[in-house]
Formats: sequence, C-alpha cells, structure tokens
Amino acid sequence: MRLLLILLALIGLGISFAAPPTLSPVTPRQLNFPEDFGAHENFRIEWWYVTGWLETPEHKQLGFQVTFFRPTTEYDQDNPSQFAPKRLIIGHAALSDPTIGRLLHAEKSAREGFGLAYAKAGNTEVKLDDWYFIREADGHYRTYVQGNDFALTLNLTPTQPLMLQDQAGFSRKGPKAEQASHYYSEPHLSVTGKIIRDGKTINVKGTAWLDHEWSSEYLDPNAEGWDWTGINLDDGSALMAFQIRGKKGEKIWAYAGLRDAAGHMTIFSPDEVSFHPIRTWRSPHTDANYPVAMRIMTGETEWVLTPLMDDQELDSSQSTGAVYWEGAVTVTRNGQSAGRGYLELTGYKKALSM
Repeated sequence: MRLLLILLALIGLGISFAAPPTLSPVTPRQLNFPEDFGAHENFRIEWWYVTGWLETPEHKQLGFQVTFFRPTTEYDQDNPSQFAPKRLIIGHAALSDPTIGRLLHAEKSAREGFGLAYAKAGNTEVKLDDWYFIREADGHYRTYVQGNDFALTLNLTPTQPLMLQDQAGFSRKGPKAEQASHYYSEPHLSVTGKIIRDGKTINVKGTAWLDHEWSSEYLDPNAEGWDWTGINLDDGSALMAFQIRGKKGEKIWAYAGLRDAAGHMTIFSPDEVSFHPIRTWRSPHTDANYPVAMRIMTGETEWVLTPLMDDQELDSSQSTGAVYWEGAVTVTRNGQSAGRGYLELTGYKKALSM
C-alpha cells in the first residue's frame, strides 16, 4: 500500500522526463517463484516491506520496519548514460521503543547503478550503499540497515507458505479493474538478530511480516489516503486488511484476507470490510491527526488495534516526501487477545495529490 508514496518520490526528487518508459500493465496471472521474489523492472513501482515485533533478553518489546522501494522514473529508458536516473532505490527503517516515546527513523535514496544501489531480478536482492535485503537459497532473508540512532542486523526465516493476496496475487485497489497490483505476503517470519543502540549490541528475537508488491497503476483520482494492517495472530492465522479513503472520508475500496493456520484463505469483499477510528493522536511534530487506535470489521468479526505507543509518525521528507503513521499494534478479536502486527495510516497530514 505504498503506491503513491513512491510516485510522490519521483516528483519530490525533481527528476526531468524525456520519452516516458513503456510499462507493463497489471493483469491477472499466476505468480511464478522464485522469479517473482525478484525485481520487476517493467513496472512503475515495487517494494519489499518488513514489519514486526522484537523482544530483548529483558523481555522489552520493540517494533521495527525495514522497507526498500524500487520506482521506475519517467526518464528516457533508452538513454545509454550510466548516470541517467532510470530507476531509484529508496530505503526506510524505523524502530519503535516505548521507553523513548518516539519513532527512531532512518532513510536514504540513490539512483540505481554502479553496483552501489540495485534490485536484482530472479530473487530478492536489494542493495542501497551498505543497506541490504537479501533472500538466500534456503528461503531465509538477511537485512542490515543503519541510521544515526540505531542499526538493525536481522535474519528472517519463513515458517509458513506464501500468502497470495486477493485473486492469487492479483490485488484490486479500486473499482476499476486496472487499479491493481501484484501482491504476496510472508506472515509469521521468525526473526533473530541484533540491534545496536548507543554503542551497545542487544540480541533480539521476534516475529515479522513481509509484503512484496509491484504495480504500474495509480490509485483512484479521488483517493485521499489509505489505512492498512498486517497481523500475525497467536493461533498461527494471518490477517491483512486495507481501505482506500476518498477526499470526503468515504470508502473507495477495501479488502481483507484471513488465512488460518491450516492454510485456508477467507477473502472479504469491499462491502464486508470497514475501518472505524476509536481514538486519535495529534502529532506534535506535524499537527496531523491520526486514528492510532482502530476497530476493523471483517464480516461479523471485530478486530481492535491498540498502538504500542502513540508517536510512531514517519516523516520521509528526505526521500519520498510523505508524512504518515506506521506503527506496532496489539490486536484483539471479538474482545479476546489475538496477536500483534502493524498499522499504516496515510493521507492524514495532507491528501495525496495523485
């Protein structure tokens, strides 16, 4: 659901355009692996996005995010110059620590090329200077990111099959058929690794969620923003849900997919999915007002999301230019403790302009 954040990046970086690239449309097809683990250069935008919960040896709970974006610019793709900014690599990393009370965030970006920034086809291998996200031959992932306040070195091991979203990985994003993406998730990743903070190394373990999504399409022109969640449930189930909001707050589109521990997938149509704010938090940094506690209905089931902490606003003004809230949440199902995940809220600082 980071579709417009990446498109806004191309505008924010001031890239001049010549002959626009020829891009592949998003149409229903069977996803093929391992090829679809890798980059898809003929599509406008793509991202690998990991969120999760970590635990220290002292049982301290932390949230984390690692995201790599690969947008294709409108620059002439036939330009032979190695300096031509045909594609970009953008990285975001964040750490949520309630003892600090605010989100620690790092970001960087570069044009693809020279072996310093790339996203390879055929398997997941994304590099941005010293940052990386790599899928090994046995299916586990390695990642390293570093900012001014923290560094993460993590190994993420799959414990369940891929979760193909919506129509076998063809994910509708609006009422028009072309408003779509290719989208799969890997829930319940087992995480081990370390955090470096203030010169100290802390061993951590936990559980994460991976999204890989790519598209060439824009959202509905009336879209203001979206709300998204990915939840690892304690019973081994996994839930992904989102809604796209219009400029008057109306629901333009919504979807939810719930997969139980046995692998059975239940898909909820737009009419069966609704998001209802419970409590808002006004950012002291940007004055944006976010519904950080949320009630979600999927059919007759009620999910209540409560943030690990309120201040999980991410200001990506140095890369995509977007300001949004993305944070760790605990989850109840029909009033009973059910799991943990992440909630993303966009378009609350300013309506999306594309």
